[in-house]
Amino acid sequence: MEDKIATIKRWLGTGSINIFGFPMSGKDTQGVKLAEAVGGKLLSSGIIIRAKEAELHKNLTGKGDLIPTDIFYEWVMPYFEREDLKKYPLILSSIGRWFGEEDTVLETAEKTGHPIKAAVLLNISEADVISRLEKLQILNDRGLRQDDKDMDVFKNRLEEFRVKTMPVLEHYKKLGLLINVNGDQSREEVFKEMVDKLYDFVQS
Repeated sequence: MEDKIATIKRWLGTGSINIFGFPMSGKDTQGVKLAEAVGGKLLSSGIIIRAKEAELHKNLTGKGDLIPTDIFYEWVMPYFEREDLKKYPLILSSIGRWFGEEDTVLETAEKTGHPIKAAVLLNISEADVISRLEKLQILNDRGLRQDDKDMDVFKNRLEEFRVKTMPVLEHYKKLGLLINVNGDQSREEVFKEMVDKLYDFVQS
């Protein structure tokens, strides 16, 4: 595992890997682990947007809708240009979820020295993500997001992914950048498969 991670780190340089998946698929969890492994930084669109909403006392995503593209560009895209991130590889958690945003994300990442070298899809069924959410609701998990407490809102988030994000993944696939990982495993198994497949991708 360590040798594979070292190979991925050398290949990645200050580039980026963009991780996608349904809500509850583990994007941020796996993104944090991968960022730590390669000495990089995590950029999560969800975390950035929720923090900005709290700062500005706005609730643009409370009904499960994706944030409008113009606001996404204003709030999220400047992170690529931050001086404190310049020398690090970036692990992106769903940066550019709405079809039509991906070209701007790719161009900005390239221009700022963080070219997107791969996109990872954590594959998990809708039934399984709903099951995960229901278990968290039963446990009354303290880390549960406010918009995950309402099943109708959560189902709208799933619909947003199907309609708006799946075409983004098709775009990455056409570019030869998409890597599929089975997200319906333990966190350790998902991470191992992601590293294995990234390593194979680098070698191909």
